[in-house]
Amino acid sequence: MESTMQRPALVTDTSLKAKTIIYWIVTVIFCLQIGFTAYAQLRLPQVAEMFTHLGFPYYFRVELSWAKLLGVVVLLAPVSARLKEWAHAGFAITLGSALIAHFTLGDGPPVWSWAAGTGALWGLSYFFWRRVQAAPAFALQQPNELRTP
Repeated sequence: MESTMQRPALVTDTSLKAKTIIYWIVTVIFCLQIGFTAYAQLRLPQVAEMFTHLGFPYYFRVELSWAKLLGVVVLLAPVSARLKEWAHAGFAITLGSALIAHFTLGDGPPVWSWAAGTGALWGLSYFFWRRVQAAPAFALQQPNELRTP
């Protein structure tokens, strides 16, 4: 007996494709921004001065930069979902801590806006990553594989 429901009503190919495309666009922009901040923390003296202003030691700036670069690699590479989850968690802690440090010292929007903007990109990346991960396995198949002759 053939089922009358050939495709699930709640999952469409276009919505999953759109979520996947949005996820990758936002994630690449986020990774570019995080990569730039890691570079700036390693190479630009004014960023090193900001770390001193925030009360962080020299070694933390270097450690954080390399951790950010490793997190970017994890988000962009085909690795397990658990590793991507940990990378997202690490970025959430990093960005949240940056905002708390700036707010605690009374820094104005010109100083903390970069962290806030990066945090918004992080939120979108994580939101769409969770939506893509939650898609049922059959929704990831090609449309022709779902149709019966």
